[in-house]
Amino acid sequence: MSAPGLLYRGRVAHARLRPAAHRFSYKVFTLLLDIDRLDEVDRLTPLLSVGRFNLLGFHPDDHGARGALPLRAHVEALLAAEGVDLAGGRIRLLCYPRVLGIGFNPLSVYYAEDRTGRLVGIVHEVRNTFGERHDYVLPVRPGELMGDRLRQTAAKRFRVSPFLGTTGTYRFRLVLPGERIGISIVEDDGAGPILAASFHGERRPLGTAAVLAACLAAPLLTWKVIAAIRFEALRLWWKGVAWRRRPAFPEPDGPAPEIR
Repeated sequence: MSAPGLLYRGRVAHARLRPAAHRFSYKVFTLLLDIDRLDEVDRLTPLLSVGRFNLLGFHPDDHGARGALPLRAHVEALLAAEGVDLAGGRIRLLCYPRVLGIGFNPLSVYYAEDRTGRLVGIVHEVRNTFGERHDYVLPVRPGELMGDRLRQTAAKRFRVSPFLGTTGTYRFRLVLPGERIGISIVEDDGAGPILAASFHGERRPLGTAAVLAACLAAPLLTWKVIAAIRFEALRLWWKGVAWRRRPAFPEPDGPAPEIR
C-alpha cells in the first residue's frame, strides 16, 4: 500500500511576460495527502498534526467547502457534475501545510482516481488574497494523459491577481506524483501568453527528518508565501504594471473566509 502522505521539496517560479517582464523563484515544500487516510498522516511524525496546532498542520476545513462537506464528498460532487464517477477511488491533495498555525494556499490540486487507480479527474482549487475561491474541475479526456504527463486547458473564470484580468485561457501541464512532481500553468489573455507559473519538486518521505530539513530549507513557509505575494505585487506596481479594480460582484463560488 502506498504511503498516506508524502512531502515534495522544490521551487515555485513565476514569469510575467508583458507589459513588463517580471520573474521570481522561491524554495518551497508541499504535502501530498490521501484524504481518506488523514488519521494515518497524523501519526507519521510528531512535527505534523491533522486538525491541531503544531510546527506543521493540515486542517481539512482550510480546503474544499470549508467544513460544509467532508473533502471526499466535496470533490466527488464537483467531478460528478462533470460526469465523472470515482466509484470510491483514491483522492490525493497537494497543498501547503499550515506552519505554526498560519496557512494560505494560492493553489491546491486534487488528483482523483477511479477504483482501478486510473486518473480520471483533476481539481485545481484556487484562492486569492481577497478571501475568494474558485474550483477548476477538469475530467481527464482521451488524449490528455500520456504516461505521467497530463495536458489540459480551461477558460479563466476567477480573479487571482489585481494585475491581471478575469478572462483568458489556462494551459495546465502536469507531471503526475512520483519521484518528481510538476505543475506548469500558462495564462493566455487572447493576445498571447502573459504569465507562466510552475512548481517542480522531488519526493521525500513524510517523516521527522524530512520535515526538519524542509523547514530549514524554506523557513516559515506559508508566512513567506503571504509576504512574497505582497512583495512581488509592490515590485510590479513599481514597474508600472496597471492595477485593475476588483470586480463589483463576487465570483461564481462566492466569498470564502479570509486567510488564516
